Amino acid sequence: MAGRGTPATALLTRQRIPHTLHPYDVAPDTPNYGAEVAAALGVPPERVFKSLVASVDGVLTVAVVPVTGELDLKTLATAVGGKRATLADRTLAERTTGYVRGGISPLGQRKALRTVVDASAERFPTVYVSAGRRGLQLELAPADLIRLTGAVTAPVATS
Repeated sequence: MAGRGTPATALLTRQRIPHTLHPYDVAPDTPNYGAEVAAALGVPPERVFKSLVASVDGVLTVAVVPVTGELDLKTLATAVGGKRATLADRTLAERTTGYVRGGISPLGQRKALRTVVDASAERFPTVYVSAGRRGLQLELAPADLIRLTGAVTAPVATS
């Protein structure tokens, strides 16, 4: 399984974007999952980001936020010029992105969704995001993540 690529890794390879894959072993139902992933990888948790799918005024939007924080839905809506945001239905998020919950990557989604990356990502030389399946993270420069997703950056996470 570790050798199988994902749409996210295929995109990075096709675009010749420097990245590193990091497998990890954390049970999906582990409390404080993101912090446990960071611990398994041996990196500070503020460098590990989760991808959350929200609906902003009816338009699906991906928010990429540190695992150490929560998504501020009001700030997310403002960041994309909307009024109201709610977390998207899990089934809709999985069907639209082509990934399963816990493995949703902001890269290589089945349907390109508008994306907001938390501004804290720009503080680091590299960040970690899902590679497109549970148990696999990818490390890349935040500028590459932002460019490939067409993301805007905004402070959309709360601690």
